[in-house]
Amino acid sequence: MAGLPHDGGCIFCKIVRGEAPSFKLYEDDLSFAIMDINPFNHGHALVLSKGHFPNLFEASDESVAAVARTARKIAVAVADAVTNDGINIVQANGPGAAQSVPHYHVHVLPRRLGDNAKLNWSLAPGDHEAIARQAADIRARL
Repeated sequence: MAGLPHDGGCIFCKIVRGEAPSFKLYEDDLSFAIMDINPFNHGHALVLSKGHFPNLFEASDESVAAVARTARKIAVAVADAVTNDGINIVQANGPGAAQSVPHYHVHVLPRRLGDNAKLNWSLAPGDHEAIARQAADIRARL
C-alpha cells in the first residue's frame, strides 16, 4: 500500500489497513472486498479502493479499473452463493447520490424481485432534441 493515499479518520482506510474489523472476501494490490455490515439483502458486498479517494471523480484510473475487476469477480461469486433474481453494481458520488462513506467504493447488491430497493426508475421517453444537445455538451467536455 506504499504510495497509496490514506486518511487516518476513514473507516474504509482503517479496514483496508487491518485497523478495523471486517468480513474480508478478497484483496489485490489496489482493491479490497468485504461484506457490507448493514446489508440491504443477503450477500451484499462492498469493493473498496485501497487508496483513499473520496469519490469516483478523484480516484485514479488504475484504482477504478481494479475496483471494477474485483466487483465483477465478487458479483460472480455472490450470484453463485445466494438466491437472487439479479445483481446491481452501485456506485454513489456525493450526498445527492446517497454516498454514505467518502471513500471510493462500489456495492455488489444481490436483488430479489419485490425487494423494494429504491434503485429503479420507470422508463419514460425523453425529448430527443434536448438529449442531442446534452450529448454534444458532454462530448465537448471529454
